[in-house]
Amino acid sequence: MPENRTTEAQITSDEAAEWLRVCATGLAELDGNLDFSWLNPAFTDLFGGARRWLGMSLATLDAGSGAIVDAARRAQTGQQRIVLRQARLHGGSETGFIGDLAFTPLGGERLLLEVHEANSAGDVGSGALSESLRGFAHEVKNPLAGVRGAAQLLARRVDQAELVELAELIIAESDRLATLADRLLRAGGKPRMARVNVHELLERVAVLIGAEAEAPTVRRDYDPSLPTAIGDADRLYQLLLNLARNAVEAGARTLTLRTRVEFGIRLADRLRRSALRIDVIDDGAGIPSGLADTLYQPLVSGRADGTGLGLALAQEIARGHGGELRHASRPGATQFILLLPLELPA
Repeated sequence: MPENRTTEAQITSDEAAEWLRVCATGLAELDGNLDFSWLNPAFTDLFGGARRWLGMSLATLDAGSGAIVDAARRAQTGQQRIVLRQARLHGGSETGFIGDLAFTPLGGERLLLEVHEANSAGDVGSGALSESLRGFAHEVKNPLAGVRGAAQLLARRVDQAELVELAELIIAESDRLATLADRLLRAGGKPRMARVNVHELLERVAVLIGAEAEAPTVRRDYDPSLPTAIGDADRLYQLLLNLARNAVEAGARTLTLRTRVEFGIRLADRLRRSALRIDVIDDGAGIPSGLADTLYQPLVSGRADGTGLGLALAQEIARGHGGELRHASRPGATQFILLLPLELPA
């Protein structure tokens, strides 16, 4: 094993090296011989300690037909980014796993290797939505790490408590989105059900929306007697934030967050004695009439720059909780209604 190992500072500037180090994606540097010369903590979490890999050949990672080394050589020769999907990897366990890899030239023959854990061997993706979301998650993780690193540096350099608080909010949201991206890359994971205070989730949404440049006025209409719900707090927060952000992008000047209990309602072909109802109401432009029947399908959007993933994911989260997302809309009055059973869904 070589004695002179590449340091983070040799890869790039000190600040960029910090971003690479804290990145949630597994990263490694390969030298001209395709030997490992630097690893970040996320890589060692996937494959084991640095001592096991530093100085070892990339071929050690390949549990397949040599396609990984071939992709790396093509990246070196063509000096271009090469992506390899669904590669079989030797991991920290005996069985290994399936992963998506990317090789990016760093100058000369050095390469930056990214490892994104995909579905486990033999697992099949869960349809077009999950596949679209996996691709989205794959592309979003590294920019998120950059945003998080920049926010960390900002928090260290400012003195105003308000600015520090905003930087910490950016860090917390970046961590949350990185966690969600990880879940999407491991498509098919079940919600982590626990007791949830939905008013706390709605307040987090209100704070984040209120921090935006053209924030609407947020009105609360909460039922203080609402019992504690059962759900995955992160996923429900993501759903509610998607709805609120859609309202902002529709030009809403007022956003109303309302909670109630509904009695005797049918959800997922089952009559429920009681259900939690959360309304997200805005006075924006409304939903185009032509999208009414396809609103929750992936890649359907009423905006030219929209991805069409937000509402599809929101409906998927609602159904994963045994609930449903409904809507009613006209110009100046759009209402999304989240209905969740108050008992734990089967």
